Amino acid sequence: MSTSTNDRVGHLGFIHLVPFDRDDPGRGLAEGIELFRFAEELGLDSGWVRTRHMQSGLPSPAVYFAALAQHTQRIGLGSAVIPVGHENPFRLAEDLAVADVLSGGRVLAGLSVHPPAFAEEVNDIVHGEGWRGEDYSYARIERLRDLLAGGSVREKPEYKGFGGDIDSERVEPHAPGLSDRLWYGGGSLRSATWSGEAGLNWLMSNITSAEDGIEDFSLNQVNQIETYRESLSVENGRVSLARVIVPTDSASPVQAAKYRKYAEERTPRTKQVHGKNTIIAPDLLGSTEEIVDYLLSNPAFQASDDYLFELPFEFELDDWKHILHQLATEIGPKLGWTPASS
Repeated sequence: MSTSTNDRVGHLGFIHLVPFDRDDPGRGLAEGIELFRFAEELGLDSGWVRTRHMQSGLPSPAVYFAALAQHTQRIGLGSAVIPVGHENPFRLAEDLAVADVLSGGRVLAGLSVHPPAFAEEVNDIVHGEGWRGEDYSYARIERLRDLLAGGSVREKPEYKGFGGDIDSERVEPHAPGLSDRLWYGGGSLRSATWSGEAGLNWLMSNITSAEDGIEDFSLNQVNQIETYRESLSVENGRVSLARVIVPTDSASPVQAAKYRKYAEERTPRTKQVHGKNTIIAPDLLGSTEEIVDYLLSNPAFQASDDYLFELPFEFELDDWKHILHQLATEIGPKLGWTPASS
């Protein structure tokens, strides 16, 4: 199956780190909730949170989704992404299910899998000394999906007459449909192939792999999308493409200067290959017209189903609101997108 060109963007969302001051984390977490409420009012389809361990960023998306569920009614709640190597799949399934039930079935669980990346002595503390023998392959995600789908873990014990007849053979609560709303966040042909074969949705960001001697960022992502679609084992698999995009229209002079400085300082990292074959896309800074022209001409975006704007980590609430307002009221409609109704 080859990639198809989008005539209309049907899904528009954003990705947010939910950063906070380490001495006052409550303020940053509360501002994140306010941003999601604002995004829902604008009609955006989804908001996604990053996962950060031992950093001043959100470490527990499922807990945050439960809070967001109490302050929003419609907007999709995504994770981009949860590194499942840090998780017990059974406990993660329980937490995601609780959040999904509370939100009315709005959780979009983005996942990744890789071995622990800290120094060995830190891994011993974080994961326990048995981490070296754990399986950090794709099978970890397959186990999580089976648990979310209601797969049996045991035979239901016979009721003994005390404690209440509340035992179950599966993860509870069960969240119908959640196992079909899983995304794999990847950036290689190998992970694109596996995601398609496994029937997961495919989530791409501004970081990917240069493969087959190709260093052009968008061309690598087009190849991954084609590989994913050709490998799909289900009828409907979605592709979401995320990129740091900063519109300058309607920005205050202070904001415009901040935006330019931010993009200029990050540009040098996009000029080289990092490590073995990691490449980074330049941030897209410009007017609404420039951004729309880029998105309509970029082959990777045109081959994708969903567009996600990655919000810069270092900005503030007013800046993020400005970006989302431009996305929902100016950029999105020019791409053929229609805001969702509450």
